[in-house]
Amino acid sequence: MNFRIDSLDKKILSILTKDARTPYLEIARKCRVSGAAIHQRVEKMKEAGVFSGSQFCIEPLGMGYMTQAFVGIQVNLTSTRTHDEVFEKIKKIPEVVECYHTTGKYSLFLKIYSKNNEHLKKILVENIQSILEVTSTETFISLEEGFRRQLPIQ
Repeated sequence: MNFRIDSLDKKILSILTKDARTPYLEIARKCRVSGAAIHQRVEKMKEAGVFSGSQFCIEPLGMGYMTQAFVGIQVNLTSTRTHDEVFEKIKKIPEVVECYHTTGKYSLFLKIYSKNNEHLKKILVENIQSILEVTSTETFISLEEGFRRQLPIQ
């Protein structure tokens, strides 16, 4: 789809990225257009793949997850099927919140939340390192999140 974002779309996105729960009528008032125009614009942007969904973000600390770690995984790649099998096993571990297929030293790079270091060790040993095709892992514990942001709307 050949979709071009104009200044009104940018203003709508700017408002929604600050608070995805902002009512369309409030956005319409700020943009000086009708609520129907906002609804149509949002739907068109969603269909074009400019953004997807809106959701509540669960804060890990608020749920008792005190440790955030990144894990690089090396996989014995005898076939692409092997890589897919490891990926499917990793996908079933609920504490793994992000998984990336990467180039370089690691086949997969994970973001994990755990209750504490002992819980992280259990996830690593019992769930990840026990996968036969996993040849090695390297774990990086995050001391503090510096920042998290959306891409700029320009």
